Amino acid sequence: LDRERAEAHGLVVEAWDGGSPRRRGRLRVLVRVLDENDNAPAFSRGEYRARLREDAPPGTAVCRLRATDPDLGANGEVRYAINRRQSDPDGYFAVEERSGVLRLRRPLDREARALHRLVVEARDGGAQPEGGLSAHAFVHIEIEDINDNHPVFEQDSYVTSISSHTQPGTEIINVVATDRDSGIFGIVTYEICSGDPHGKFSIDPQFGIVRTKKQLDHEAQTVFAEKQQEYTLHIAAEDCGSPPLTSLLTLDSLAVKIVILDINDNSPSFMSSPLCYVMEDVEVGFLVHHIIAKDPDEGRNGQVTYHILSGNENKAFVLDKITGLLTTAQLLDREVQERYSLTVLALDDGSPALSATQVLTITVLDVNDETPLFLKQLYKTAVHENQDPGEFVIKVEAVDRDAGLNSLLQYEILPGAGFEKFKMNSDSGELVTAAALDRETQEVFNIKGSPSRSSTAQLCLTVLDENDHSPLFAKTQYQISVMEDLEEGSAILDLSASDEDDGLNSEVMYSLIDDTYGAFAIDSVTGSIISTKPLDRETKSQYTFRAVASDCSTHFPRSTTVMTVLIQDVNDNVPKFEQSYYKASVWEGQSPKTDIIQVFATDLDSGLNGETEYSILSGNENAAFLIDSTRGILATNTGLDYENTSSYRFVSSSHQLVLLASDRGTPSLNSTATVLITVLDVNDNPPVFSSPEYHVHVKESTPIGSHITEVSAKDCDAGTNAEITYAIISGNDRGHFCLDSRTGAVNLTKTLDYEDTMKFTLIIQAT
Repeated sequence: LDRERAEAHGLVVEAWDGGSPRRRGRLRVLVRVLDENDNAPAFSRGEYRARLREDAPPGTAVCRLRATDPDLGANGEVRYAINRRQSDPDGYFAVEERSGVLRLRRPLDREARALHRLVVEARDGGAQPEGGLSAHAFVHIEIEDINDNHPVFEQDSYVTSISSHTQPGTEIINVVATDRDSGIFGIVTYEICSGDPHGKFSIDPQFGIVRTKKQLDHEAQTVFAEKQQEYTLHIAAEDCGSPPLTSLLTLDSLAVKIVILDINDNSPSFMSSPLCYVMEDVEVGFLVHHIIAKDPDEGRNGQVTYHILSGNENKAFVLDKITGLLTTAQLLDREVQERYSLTVLALDDGSPALSATQVLTITVLDVNDETPLFLKQLYKTAVHENQDPGEFVIKVEAVDRDAGLNSLLQYEILPGAGFEKFKMNSDSGELVTAAALDRETQEVFNIKGSPSRSSTAQLCLTVLDENDHSPLFAKTQYQISVMEDLEEGSAILDLSASDEDDGLNSEVMYSLIDDTYGAFAIDSVTGSIISTKPLDRETKSQYTFRAVASDCSTHFPRSTTVMTVLIQDVNDNVPKFEQSYYKASVWEGQSPKTDIIQVFATDLDSGLNGETEYSILSGNENAAFLIDSTRGILATNTGLDYENTSSYRFVSSSHQLVLLASDRGTPSLNSTATVLITVLDVNDNPPVFSSPEYHVHVKESTPIGSHITEVSAKDCDAGTNAEITYAIISGNDRGHFCLDSRTGAVNLTKTLDYEDTMKFTLIIQAT
């Protein structure tokens, strides 16, 4: 049967019997053919084509697809979907399931994709294994361009260089910009938008070729601006859309840097004076003159070097070709040559090179260069110390071969050690003392005398000694440190005192004054201080006494120095607990890190030797406690349960803990103490009955007051927390029973009647 050809069939059915005559009967039968999903949907067209602007908003209808299915009901209901596996994986489009209207879902970009090819599926609602029969149609959507792309240059910037003599109309560079749009929207034109205020350049609007428009001059200057050596042109590219888009709108204008290359068209010109003067006594290397020449060209064309062409035949001068500094190469003598004329060349580094010359006249000035001469080069004499000022020492003499003012001699003492203690008669050359002399301060004086022009003589003066100084220690006080375990007889310091006198006057003897408590002594000759008995820092940590230095003189006081001896600690004391046995208590259930007790131990030592650290030595196998190693605070490490253990003993046995106090010395010393910690009970356990149910059989004839049964509960807590009271909370509404709140005994208070009540269920509470 085929329902789509004939939905129903009308039959006439006849029945007859075998009698004679035969009897017949007829019946009309209408057979309706039920639909089977044997027809797939069919599109009205196999391909659809559409055009869509790239700026179309999401939701825009593209076209409507139509497919029909001759089946009935769900078998003929057509639904549409885009086959994402074969097309449009990015989901630019969507089709309405029922109507077949194809719509845009996402913004388009023609430059990314100009043609979209969709495969649309029409599927009926049949019950085949794959969910009905289907058909496919192809949709070709062409995206129409809009002017939505700015021109973009191929490079961010260009750099080029040209000669300053480049002729107008010369092509410099070709810039290129592209526009991703199509048609007229993608045609680009060019213009210079900034960087050329004087109109020296032009650009081909169609091809982007930059050319010179006017003559360029590297050295040219205007009234308002100095010479311009480079140009930075900002070039904009614009498309032909309406309105047009330009690269400037995206800050994508192109920067073209044009460097104007210099040519060597200027000669150097001298700026420095052609005259200079120099004294004849200057040293070799003395700066005589700075020759300066300028060249307005740039780079190597403007780099100037200097050369002496003539006039320096005796090599008296040297010219630095880079800096132009002219210095002396020999000692000058005006009496030999008074004037020099040097021809100087300034040469640039261009190609070809350009130059300029200058005649430099150097005049040598005269100085007083004839030297006076002393009759002796060394004068020796001696004088006693402590004499009054004005004591005659010696007379010196000199002669000068010059004449006139240059031959008049004036004597003076040149600055030196102790020169202020003497005076020189500037005319006669006589030397006298200006102050009392002290041999211990300065024994020998080497004095130079000089007239006004360069010759010198030396005077060696020796001062004779007197015992006018007492010994002096190097320091007024000494502070040293020694270990307290220093061996008896060890040297701790070698004192030294000096006496500025000479010979026997400078021999020093040493002694100690003040009480050293018998701990130290000094060698009278060497000044070595030694220990004389064992030291104990804990008994006395510091000694202060004075040492005396004296010479053989009886006319001057002795000198002293203060000695401070600091006794450094040795780890010779054990830390000691304040108590050997401690007691403490803590409530059970406390959170970890709860402080219990603080113990203290003291150590008489100092520094690390006296710093005490605490630890649990033994008996803390379950790690229930911990101790602060610095402060000695003992605290819980875990929650404690009174019912599991009632006390922890810190004692030196297998089941006990010992607290250890150790110092930080080397080697470390330690001691121990015992702590007993009692865990106090908290009411954290409810009573528990010995049995959850009690079954009791009672005769109905039991007399009133009889003992029926007894309930019993236990509590793991202690003290009042474990004292239990009992009460009936339900099941005794008619008062047949009473309960002893202390013992838990249940007694009968009313006559029982089996026929009235066969069973009582009492709920008893233990508190």
